[in-house]
Amino acid sequence: MEPRECTCRHKETPRDDEFQANLQRRLNRAIGQLGGVKAMIEDNRYCGDVLLQLMAAEKAVHRVSELILENHLHTCVIEQVRNGNEAVVDEAMDLIRKFGGR
Repeated sequence: MEPRECTCRHKETPRDDEFQANLQRRLNRAIGQLGGVKAMIEDNRYCGDVLLQLMAAEKAVHRVSELILENHLHTCVIEQVRNGNEAVVDEAMDLIRKFGGR
C-alpha cells in the first residue's frame, strides 16, 4: 500500500505557545487515560469502572475540541472573512453542527 499524501491545510496565524502547550497537556492526559482504560480491559476490570474512565477520556478530548473550535472561530474564520472568503462561515457552521451532534 502506498502512503497517502496529507491534504491538511495549515493555519495562517500560528497558535501561541501557551495555547499550544495547554492543548498538548490536555491531549497527553487523554492519551494517558486511554492507556489506563486499555490496561483495565487487559486486566479484566469491572465494566462500570472501565466505562467511567472512558467517559473521563471522552470529556478530555471533547474539551480539546471545544478549545480548538473556539480558536478556529477567533482566528481562521475571522481572517478568511476579512480576506473576502465568506464561504468559511458555512464551513464553520458545518463544523459546529458536526461537533454538536456527538
